[in-house]
Amino acid sequence: MNSHTPDIADFAPVETLAGRLDAGVLAICDHARNAFPTSYGTLGLPPDALERHIAYDIGARGLSLELAARLAAPAVLSTYSRLLIDPNRGEDDPTLVMRYSDGAVVPGNARIDEAEIARRVARYWRPYRDAVEATTQAMIATGTPPAIVSVHTFTPVWRGTPRPWKVGLLYDRDDRLARRLLAALAADGLASDEIGDNEPYGGGLKGDTIDAMATSRGLLNVLIEVRQDLVSTPQAAREWGARLARLVAVALAAADLELAAKSPTKA
Repeated sequence: MNSHTPDIADFAPVETLAGRLDAGVLAICDHARNAFPTSYGTLGLPPDALERHIAYDIGARGLSLELAARLAAPAVLSTYSRLLIDPNRGEDDPTLVMRYSDGAVVPGNARIDEAEIARRVARYWRPYRDAVEATTQAMIATGTPPAIVSVHTFTPVWRGTPRPWKVGLLYDRDDRLARRLLAALAADGLASDEIGDNEPYGGGLKGDTIDAMATSRGLLNVLIEVRQDLVSTPQAAREWGARLARLVAVALAAADLELAAKSPTKA
């Protein structure tokens, strides 16, 4: 592997799905794939390591594409493994490039220097963020600002402890959409212990994609986490994508009604 001559001509760092710019929703997927540009090989990891959560969010790409298609909304997805560089971390986050992840040393990152991190930022991290930014701005320009829905998946077991949630909703200081979507999930038949309210992780991560693209500019937002065993096949991912699209639409309608009720009435 020669990490100083990454292939950029034959490796696009962003995948997009066209949709209506006035759809009111933008779907994003930070960890959609487990791929690497050719010159990086597998960062010295065995092939089976790339099938684990350390490399990508299993099922998240299918979920994102189905959700966006059902809502006629645009989608922006990364195309590279989070082990190359994590698009859901701030540029100054110390975990932007992981040297060690969930028990696995990443040989290709072990001695990475600042110059190589900067190259990966410029060639992979920034184009993804720029694509999310450009799509967001184009949607705002229609007069219908988008709610940003970030799609992730999580492992069924963490450090030997089973996780009971089927779906988790993450948010920081803006819970407007998350609160409505929590209610929609419950109304759709999920038990309270199957729905994670800021589980399996907390939603406040400075510099992550939601923070940078949505929270900072007051856009409705939510990060949806689905347990991986529920979406591990393409068909299951499509089914959950369709279900979540329906519930996101319900939650958005409820949030819009709430916002309208709080707006001052015209004389």
